[in-house]
Amino acid sequence: MARIAGIDLPRNKRGVIGLTYIHGIGSSRAAFILDQAKVDQNKKVEDWTDTDIAGIRQVIGNEFKVEGELRSEVQMNIKRLMDIGCYRGLRHRKGLPLRGQRTKNNARTRKGKKKTIAGKKKAPK
Repeated sequence: MARIAGIDLPRNKRGVIGLTYIHGIGSSRAAFILDQAKVDQNKKVEDWTDTDIAGIRQVIGNEFKVEGELRSEVQMNIKRLMDIGCYRGLRHRKGLPLRGQRTKNNARTRKGKKKTIAGKKKAPK
Protein backbone atom coordinates (compact mmCIF):
# COMPACT_ATOMS: atom_id res chain seq x y z
CA MET A 1 0.00 0.00 0.00
CA ALA A 2 1.53 3.31 -1.11
CA ARG A 3 0.80 6.13 1.31
CA ILE A 4 1.81 9.57 0.07
CA ALA A 5 0.85 12.92 1.66
CA GLY A 6 -1.46 11.10 4.09
CA ILE A 7 -3.48 9.44 1.30
CA ASP A 8 -3.62 5.71 0.59
CA LEU A 9 -3.29 5.42 -3.17
CA PRO A 10 -5.40 2.77 -4.95
CA ARG A 11 -3.19 -0.23 -5.63
CA ASN A 12 -4.71 -1.52 -8.86
CA LYS A 13 -4.48 1.74 -10.85
CA ARG A 14 -1.69 3.14 -13.01
CA GLY A 15 0.66 5.51 -11.21
CA VAL A 16 -0.39 8.60 -13.15
CA ILE A 17 -4.05 7.96 -12.22
CA GLY A 18 -3.31 6.95 -8.63
CA LEU A 19 -1.48 10.21 -7.87
CA THR A 20 -4.57 12.23 -8.84
CA TYR A 21 -6.25 10.94 -5.66
CA ILE A 22 -4.08 13.45 -3.78
CA HIS A 23 -5.74 16.87 -3.44
CA GLY A 24 -3.79 19.36 -5.54
CA ILE A 25 -2.42 16.88 -8.08
CA GLY A 26 -4.10 16.51 -11.45
CA SER A 27 -3.14 14.40 -14.42
CA SER A 28 -0.49 16.76 -15.84
CA ARG A 29 1.16 17.25 -12.43
CA ALA A 30 1.08 13.50 -11.83
CA ALA A 31 2.89 12.91 -15.12
CA PHE A 32 5.46 15.59 -14.22
CA ILE A 33 6.04 14.06 -10.78
CA LEU A 34 6.57 10.56 -12.19
CA ASP A 35 8.98 11.91 -14.82
CA GLN A 36 10.99 13.77 -12.16
CA ALA A 37 11.07 10.66 -9.95
CA LYS A 38 12.04 8.48 -12.96
CA VAL A 39 9.07 6.13 -12.52
CA ASP A 40 7.19 4.69 -15.51
CA GLN A 41 3.75 6.28 -15.84
CA ASN A 42 2.12 3.00 -16.87
CA LYS A 43 3.50 1.08 -13.87
CA LYS A 44 0.77 0.20 -11.38
CA VAL A 45 0.93 1.56 -7.84
CA GLU A 46 1.24 -1.93 -6.36
CA ASP A 47 4.39 -2.51 -8.48
CA TRP A 48 6.20 0.58 -7.14
CA THR A 49 9.32 -0.16 -5.11
CA ASP A 50 10.27 1.64 -1.89
CA THR A 51 12.79 3.76 -3.81
CA ASP A 52 10.07 4.78 -6.32
CA ILE A 53 7.76 5.84 -3.49
CA ALA A 54 10.56 7.74 -1.74
CA GLY A 55 11.42 9.58 -4.97
CA ILE A 56 7.78 10.51 -5.55
CA ARG A 57 7.42 11.74 -1.95
CA GLN A 58 10.55 13.85 -2.34
CA VAL A 59 9.37 15.47 -5.60
CA ILE A 60 5.93 16.24 -4.12
CA GLY A 61 7.44 17.63 -0.92
CA ASN A 62 9.89 19.91 -2.74
CA GLU A 63 7.74 21.11 -5.64
CA PHE A 64 4.07 21.34 -4.61
CA LYS A 65 1.63 22.24 -1.87
CA VAL A 66 -0.85 19.41 -1.46
CA GLU A 67 -3.63 18.24 0.87
CA GLY A 68 -3.93 20.16 4.17
CA GLU A 69 -1.41 22.87 3.35
CA LEU A 70 -3.15 23.63 0.04
CA ARG A 71 -6.63 23.57 1.59
CA SER A 72 -5.57 25.99 4.34
CA GLU A 73 -3.98 28.35 1.79
CA VAL A 74 -7.18 28.40 -0.29
CA GLN A 75 -9.27 29.10 2.82
CA MET A 76 -6.91 31.93 3.81
CA ASN A 77 -7.25 33.45 0.32
CA ILE A 78 -11.06 33.32 0.57
CA LYS A 79 -10.95 34.84 4.08
CA ARG A 80 -8.70 37.64 2.80
CA LEU A 81 -11.19 38.44 0.02
CA MET A 82 -14.02 38.54 2.54
CA ASP A 83 -12.05 40.75 4.95
CA ILE A 84 -11.13 43.39 2.37
CA GLY A 85 -14.76 43.49 1.21
CA CYS A 86 -14.15 43.09 -2.50
CA TYR A 87 -16.88 41.88 -4.86
CA ARG A 88 -15.69 38.26 -4.80
CA GLY A 89 -15.48 38.36 -1.02
CA LEU A 90 -19.05 39.62 -0.75
CA ARG A 91 -20.26 36.86 -3.08
CA HIS A 92 -18.45 34.28 -0.92
CA ARG A 93 -20.05 35.75 2.19
CA LYS A 94 -23.55 35.60 0.65
CA GLY A 95 -23.02 32.11 -0.77
CA LEU A 96 -23.63 33.16 -4.37
CA PRO A 97 -21.68 32.36 -7.55
CA LEU A 98 -18.54 34.48 -8.00
CA ARG A 99 -17.76 34.43 -11.67
CA GLY A 100 -20.64 36.17 -13.40
CA GLN A 101 -23.11 33.29 -13.65
CA ARG A 102 -26.78 34.19 -13.67
CA THR A 103 -28.70 33.46 -10.48
CA LYS A 104 -32.33 33.92 -11.49
CA ASN A 105 -32.83 30.31 -12.59
CA ASN A 106 -29.76 28.24 -11.76
CA ALA A 107 -26.93 28.49 -9.20
CA ARG A 108 -28.48 25.82 -6.96
CA THR A 109 -25.06 24.37 -6.14
CA ARG A 110 -23.98 27.62 -4.47
CA LYS A 111 -27.36 28.78 -3.15
CA GLY A 112 -28.39 25.43 -1.65
CA LYS A 113 -31.77 23.73 -1.63
CA LYS A 114 -34.66 25.80 -2.93
CA LYS A 115 -36.52 27.81 -0.27
CA THR A 116 -40.18 28.18 -1.25
CA ILE A 117 -41.68 31.58 -0.50
CA ALA A 118 -45.46 32.00 -0.35
CA GLY A 119 -46.61 33.71 -3.54
CA LYS A 120 -49.02 36.61 -3.87
CA LYS A 121 -52.71 35.84 -4.27
CA LYS A 122 -54.02 36.98 -7.62
CA ALA A 123 -56.84 39.52 -7.40
CA PRO A 124 -60.12 38.22 -8.82
CA LYS A 125 -61.38 39.95 -11.97
